[in-house]
Amino acid sequence: MIVSRRWLEALLGRPLQGQDVADRLARQAAPVDGVVPIHQDLRDVLIARVLDVKQHPNADRLSLCQVDAGNGVVEVVCGAANVQAGKTYPFAPVGATLPGGLKLERRKIRGVESNGMLCSAKELGLGVDHAGILELSTDAPPGTPFLDAIPVADEQILIDVSANRPDLLCHKGVARELAVSLGGTVKLPALPASGVKAPVHKKDRGVVDGVEVRLEDPEGAPRYMIAVIRGVKVGPSPSWLATRLQSVGQRSINNIVDAANYILFEVNQPMHAFDLAKLRGPAVVVGRAKPNEEIVTLDGVSRRLTGEMTAICDAERPQMVAGVMGSAESEVTQSTTDIVLEAAYFQPTRIRRTRRALGISSDSSYRFERGIDMLALPDAMARAIDLIRAIAGGELREPPLDLWPEPQKPRSIFLRESRVSQLLGVTVPRREIEQLLSAVGFVAAPRDARLGVQIPGWRPDVTREVDLIEEVARLRGYDSFPDELRPYRPGTVPD
Repeated sequence: MIVSRRWLEALLGRPLQGQDVADRLARQAAPVDGVVPIHQDLRDVLIARVLDVKQHPNADRLSLCQVDAGNGVVEVVCGAANVQAGKTYPFAPVGATLPGGLKLERRKIRGVESNGMLCSAKELGLGVDHAGILELSTDAPPGTPFLDAIPVADEQILIDVSANRPDLLCHKGVARELAVSLGGTVKLPALPASGVKAPVHKKDRGVVDGVEVRLEDPEGAPRYMIAVIRGVKVGPSPSWLATRLQSVGQRSINNIVDAANYILFEVNQPMHAFDLAKLRGPAVVVGRAKPNEEIVTLDGVSRRLTGEMTAICDAERPQMVAGVMGSAESEVTQSTTDIVLEAAYFQPTRIRRTRRALGISSDSSYRFERGIDMLALPDAMARAIDLIRAIAGGELREPPLDLWPEPQKPRSIFLRESRVSQLLGVTVPRREIEQLLSAVGFVAAPRDARLGVQIPGWRPDVTREVDLIEEVARLRGYDSFPDELRPYRPGTVPD
């Protein structure tokens, strides 16, 4: 799992050091394989303001830009049509080295000397757009180092997450663990509120904004949610969103797909968006795939399904291998105006078998097969809707539809204070037990001589009293226990 230091800082509301984060996680939650700085190769790039733009005398497609980079005005030859006087852009002066090792030299271009280069997102390693120069929204004066004005320098923290800790597969989960030792609370960055109403609960079928939804495989999909957003404008993501995804090794695709991926890496809820115009019916049917049914997935490969797999279909054919990958047929493109947004809980074993049978893996399948938080679907859906409407517009005319045939409540386990002391070999006061467990989302309340502990939905690995005792030991810190052996009673070993 790649975690961004800056993303964690946004959730915890405080500055962090990558190595300190790594050390804290290694002591308390999971091994860390390394800390990798990113975008440090932009240290030579400056903030510059273009003062004037005129036609190159010897080339129709080139322009001459008068550029203020903080140390006098220089003339720069530029081939991009989007540069305008008065706007601010990243500038690599003569002598600067760009990502990939390109060192800028003063040279003549069609007879005119160019003193540096105005840079595109691709040239900076910040995206794939190289058709135009990257326009910046910053009040930083010309000559300011780019990394001081634009927060793209970051550190990737590479966490070795074990199969039993799916809660650590998102930034909120990692931040929650860090908050135990750092203090404070985890708070998701605010989004413009769009007034998403509470979802409409149905058992196994319903209609939302003209789209029929049927859940015919509740074993494979115990909970399934759909929302319809009309009138979206698909386009490039805002720079903050593209930067967030790039910080964890993801390529920016468009604002709708990027919003879904953002929610996945933020709160561990895989999402998927369909182009409503491409869904026959229009309908969404969750059921067992038909034997030998074919689907062309987003990677362009035709795959044959089996009756043991769950498929998301329209009124005629499959549009997604549930929990694994969508189809190329219904993907969101520049021409999409209405979307169907999916959030679901898929049965982990089913997803694991499907992924292996098809020889395909995705960020979504990786999480579904380890178990996500079924109880958190409405919150994730509401946040995704808010994000999409903030960056792509659109209208949510009806509340999301929530199909949940067998609603569940949070699990509870009784914990005995005496048993904690017996297994750990030291006395741990009840108040300390409550504080430690509460710090990572457990809800502990006295029940006679025991504690009734409510298990958060993001911890499917905690199923027994001994699991809670292990949590107490982990959160207290293994180095807090004495080195010497305490009296014990040996068990019997069979011959």
